[in-house]
Amino acid sequence: MIKIGIVGDIGSGKSYVAKQFGYPVFSADNEVEKLYKKSRKCYYKLKKKLPNYITSFPIQKSNLSKAIIKNSNNLKKIEKVIHPLIRVRMKSFFKKNKNKKIVVLDIPLLIENKINKKKYVLVFVDAKQKEIKKRLKKRFNFNSKVFNKLKKLQLPVETKRKKADFIIKNNFRHQTTKKNVKILLKNILLDA
Repeated sequence: MIKIGIVGDIGSGKSYVAKQFGYPVFSADNEVEKLYKKSRKCYYKLKKKLPNYITSFPIQKSNLSKAIIKNSNNLKKIEKVIHPLIRVRMKSFFKKNKNKKIVVLDIPLLIENKINKKKYVLVFVDAKQKEIKKRLKKRFNFNSKVFNKLKKLQLPVETKRKKADFIIKNNFRHQTTKKNVKILLKNILLDA
């Protein structure tokens, strides 16, 4: 099984690019969303760490944002609860898709949290900062304070680019991106 890890800046279109491969995608953001909405285990653990912010189930992301803005250490507390739960879900994703030729990992902190193994194929999504900023401002729930704290967790974009095996340009034009992914996929399969 070839494991393709999609890396890049926040808002560079990693999730969109991941879907274009046409293979099963493990989206950490979607899994976190599910944990907040459906996991009582996650709720109780977060409530224990952040009792002033986590007051009802399902977990409200806005309350987590307030906690992060109030104190950067709260972000570390959230990660200590969320990251192990996401790793468990990722393992079951691999098991479920063990017969697939390729799986795609859309995990924002793939490199930072040392999730990527040497055998992962890293694809860096390259997008213009101007376009990224425009897209981020359109996002529902966009909060610049939370964004800046999350950005500090990430490696510099240039470091991610250097660690990548492949670079794909995302100009946010669907046809071009689809075509670029097709070409990239052929190259990955040739290298495998």
